[in-house]
Amino acid sequence: MSWAAYTGRVGITAAEGWYRDPYAIHEDRWMSQGQPTKLVRDAGIESYDPPPDLPLPDVLVPVTADTSTSSGDSDLRRADDAGQEDPYSAKRAGQAVLDALGGGAIVDEPGGDW
Repeated sequence: MSWAAYTGRVGITAAEGWYRDPYAIHEDRWMSQGQPTKLVRDAGIESYDPPPDLPLPDVLVPVTADTSTSSGDSDLRRADDAGQEDPYSAKRAGQAVLDALGGGAIVDEPGGDW
């Protein structure tokens, strides 16, 4: 397969990143150096599907935050965060204030473990 690189800006920079799938097979397709890749995305879920052996259209539509159906990174958590509590606790914040005002750990939780 050979594709001419799509620059998107009169030959200055090759298209790079997520674009609406120019073949209308998937919602989005990753472009690398102006060429379509097998990385695709539908409803925010990434998978692989090689691009068809068709010419690229004249205009590629970049995916923006407004047009993306992806949930972004708001649903991402580290694997070791699953059992951990919320990093902010109003109780702990209040205790820290009283500690700071009192000059020491006088309002600590039992065992000194925060």
